[in-house]
Amino acid sequence: MHLDIIFENDDFIAVNKPSGLLSIPDRIGKERSLKDHLKERYGNIYTVHRLDRGTSGIILFAKTEDSHKALSLLFEGRDMEKYYVGLVNGQMIHSKGTIDAAIMEHPGKTTKMITHVKGKASITDYEVLESFRLFSWVQFQIHTGRTHQIRVHMQHLGHSIVCDEIYGDPKPILLSSIKRNFKLAKEAEEEKPILSRLALHSFKLKFVLNDDEFELEAPVPKDLKALIQQIRKWKG
Repeated sequence: MHLDIIFENDDFIAVNKPSGLLSIPDRIGKERSLKDHLKERYGNIYTVHRLDRGTSGIILFAKTEDSHKALSLLFEGRDMEKYYVGLVNGQMIHSKGTIDAAIMEHPGKTTKMITHVKGKASITDYEVLESFRLFSWVQFQIHTGRTHQIRVHMQHLGHSIVCDEIYGDPKPILLSSIKRNFKLAKEAEEEKPILSRLALHSFKLKFVLNDDEFELEAPVPKDLKALIQQIRKWKG
C-alpha cells in the first residue's frame, strides 16, 4: 500500500489517511489497518489518536515510547489544535458558533454515541466556509476528542455530515440530485455517485513538541474537491 507521508522525524510520523481505511486494527482483526502497514515499514509504532474509518486526513503515530507519552498528553490536555472540514446537509442558521454538548455511548448500541447531560464534556467550534442550497461546507475545531464527536454534534444541530451511515443519511451523492434536468448517458446502465463516503476530512494539526512548533496539513482530497466544484457549478 502507498503511504501518503505528510511529515516524519525521529519522534513521530504524520500520515494522510484515505477514507475507508481503519486507523488501527479492530476487535476482529481480520482487516488490515493503517497501523499494520506502518508497522511493516517502521517496526514498532505507537497509537496516539484515531480517525473514523470514513474520515480522511492527517493522523499521527509515535515512533518511541517517550514521544508516544508526550503526544498523548498533548491530546489529553487539549494542547493539540485539531481542525477538520466537512460537508453537512442543509444551510446552517449561524455562520459560526460553538457546540457544547456532552457525549456518551448509546445505551443500546456500542458503535453509536449520543449527546447526553451525563456524558463527557465535548466542545466543537464551527465556521461555515461556503453555503449552498442543499449543503454547507464547514470548518471545525474540536477541543475534546470524543468518539464521533463532530458527527454527533452536527446531528445534534440537525445538520448531519453528508453520507453518514450512523448519524445521518447514508445515501451517496448523485449529480442528478444537484443538477436540474440531469440526463443519464445512453451507454450508462446506472448513475455513478460523486461521493459515497463520509464527507469529513482532518486537515490540520498544530502543536508544540520538544520546543518545536508544528503545523501539519493534509490537503482536501480529490473526491471532496470534485463534489464541492459540482455543487458550486450547479448551485447545489
